[in-house]
Amino acid sequence: MDCIFCKMIDETIKTKKIYEDRDFFCIEDIHPQAKKHFLLISKEHIESLASAFSDRDLSVNKTELMGKLLQTATQIAYAEKLLPDGFRVVVNTNPAGGQSVFHLHLHILGGETLSGRFGA
Repeated sequence: MDCIFCKMIDETIKTKKIYEDRDFFCIEDIHPQAKKHFLLISKEHIESLASAFSDRDLSVNKTELMGKLLQTATQIAYAEKLLPDGFRVVVNTNPAGGQSVFHLHLHILGGETLSGRFGA
């Protein structure tokens, strides 16, 4: 598989992880769109948010994983001192939604007052 995030998981590509557990890891974005910009990445290769659920196959349902993803994003926001001020979470889905790496991840942005910038 030629997925940059999968290569980080299997350590083919070395990266500095600021957080890691059984399901996710978190790194700093190399092209930050805010003073603080992190990527929280699923260790399970799921292509996109849309792939985590299916309107045709009810057995495809990652509700529990997605809930944990948001809970973990909040934990990271506290650890990185983004709270109590606030932070933004962005999940780009498919090319028209701005997704460029087709492996489920979310952007955590903060450290400053964020305007209408959604191009994370």
